[in-house]
Amino acid sequence: MVSKQKILIVDDDNNIAELISLYLTKECFNTMIVNDGEEALNAFASFSPNLILLDLMLPGIDGYQVCREIRQKSNVPIIMLSAKGEIFDKVLGLELGADDYIIKPFDSKELVARVKAVLRRYQPTVAPAGQPAGKYVEYPDLAINLANYSVVYFGRQIDMPPKELELLYFLASSPNQVFTREQLLDNIWGYEYAGDTRTVDVHIKRIREKIHDSDTWALSTVWGIGYKFEVHSKA
Repeated sequence: MVSKQKILIVDDDNNIAELISLYLTKECFNTMIVNDGEEALNAFASFSPNLILLDLMLPGIDGYQVCREIRQKSNVPIIMLSAKGEIFDKVLGLELGADDYIIKPFDSKELVARVKAVLRRYQPTVAPAGQPAGKYVEYPDLAINLANYSVVYFGRQIDMPPKELELLYFLASSPNQVFTREQLLDNIWGYEYAGDTRTVDVHIKRIREKIHDSDTWALSTVWGIGYKFEVHSKA
């Protein structure tokens, strides 16, 4: 029997938390509710969730700090919940490592759909021994495997949250092709992201902090348009 995936719900409004739990339990998820940041960090260690729904406005340690601390030790998917819909709040949450951002009030069907979508993207699968699985691209000093969500850079495995890895893989699997921010949003996030193309810029910035352009390839900005994974042909 397949074990249920575990969702940690962090919200100081217990009515909302219970409602979310009800939606997710109906979809066969195992849930746990905590109401503040300190409890969230303790529950993360003891409950070992597959995904965290994290409210921003928490008593004590706020959602931003909880996200920051969890990201230092894990790439578990995090969806932020907030009544604050400003671009700054979204960008800050994404910069800290959140995989998605949902504005309250939200529709129950949308919440469940987003949880499933993020989990589906994150699902690691094991490649057959001795060979990479299907979704795999390799360049000098860089290998990206979408099947088991791994990036190897100069022989070392790099920790990279799911959305960053998917974005890097998408660009690297179409070398020298220019994509607009809107195209990248549509392909990686898979739904209308309120026209917030800065989401893409934030993720590109975070990728560039982890891997640096080489003599043979580069993650290039095409000014006024978007981005491309540029591969240099050797003379």
